[in-house]
Amino acid sequence: MYEHWAANIWVVLATFLAVGACVLIHYEGLNLVSRALARRHDSERRRKVLYGILGVLILHIVEIWLFGLTFYGLLLLPDTGAVTGAHPLALFDAVYLASMCYTTVGFGDVSPVGPIRFLAGTSALTGFVMITWSASFTFLEMERFWRR
Repeated sequence: MYEHWAANIWVVLATFLAVGACVLIHYEGLNLVSRALARRHDSERRRKVLYGILGVLILHIVEIWLFGLTFYGLLLLPDTGAVTGAHPLALFDAVYLASMCYTTVGFGDVSPVGPIRFLAGTSALTGFVMITWSASFTFLEMERFWRR
């Protein structure tokens, strides 16, 4: 039986907080982007799609950093796990790991070990949902602004 329950609890709590923050950031960010696009002049219709894409990309980068900071913070705690391929773990290593998880690219030169894997798997699911949400948003914005 696993004897480091406190570490598991910290990982689960931090994961739920990161996922909740990510969803709120995405929701409010898409709302902000949508309102900003609607306020732009009609002569800039095609440019609105570009601005929408840039807004969505910025949201994803912020969310990746959020997960990266969560990885980094949790890995400072004892018994939460480690990241193979990054010794010692630097902040940018944690952000890189978060980007690999969030975009569901998978593990290569760095990979999580121990309880921190729960955050890795959950950030992959969250990233998949956020990316598909962004694709739907982009499609709807293109439908609205792309046509002449």
